[in-house]
Amino acid sequence: MYSDVEDKLKKGNKVLFSRDSLCLQPLIRLIGEQNHRTLVLWALDCAETLLAKFEVKYPLELRPRLALEKCDEWARGLIKMPAAKRAILDAHTVAKEIDDAVYIAICHAIGHAGAAVHVETHALGLVFYELTAVVLENRKSDCDDAVQIKIDNYVNRLLYWQEHIVQTDRQWADFLLDDSRPNKEKLLNKKSDEKSIHFENTV
Repeated sequence: MYSDVEDKLKKGNKVLFSRDSLCLQPLIRLIGEQNHRTLVLWALDCAETLLAKFEVKYPLELRPRLALEKCDEWARGLIKMPAAKRAILDAHTVAKEIDDAVYIAICHAIGHAGAAVHVETHALGLVFYELTAVVLENRKSDCDDAVQIKIDNYVNRLLYWQEHIVQTDRQWADFLLDDSRPNKEKLLNKKSDEKSIHFENTV
């Protein structure tokens, strides 16, 4: 299941997971079933744990925290996209200024978590980069268990928010209240399935 990750490690890839990763297929399907608000709450929730880890090592670096705060305000309709986008880009900039592969990946994961407010497909950016950090941090031991534990946690937290989204009384930006808009991750999955079917029918 993780042979593709090992191949990417050997090649020196900066991101070790993708939409093609076998271990992520159930999670990707589950993400495609959610409305945008659920994914926003899930991504911001997951990112809080990452932020806490980041700030233990870099307590004076506030840009990742500011990114999550601005994206939360954006999701609530309190600010517009440009202000949140600037904060997201600043979080990604931190990754260029530090020299630690694990925390570089964490910075990018936080940035993508905030960007999930914009479009659902960014939610997987959180996953790809955080799991990359998990592998890099555990590469001297058997990291398979650590990766699977994290994936299971993603699923459990997403199922939690799926169940509790109707109970939250938080304020939402108007664009997040429009459930007629299709889940972009689901659309990507559908296109991928159609390509696979077409390929199978032509060989």
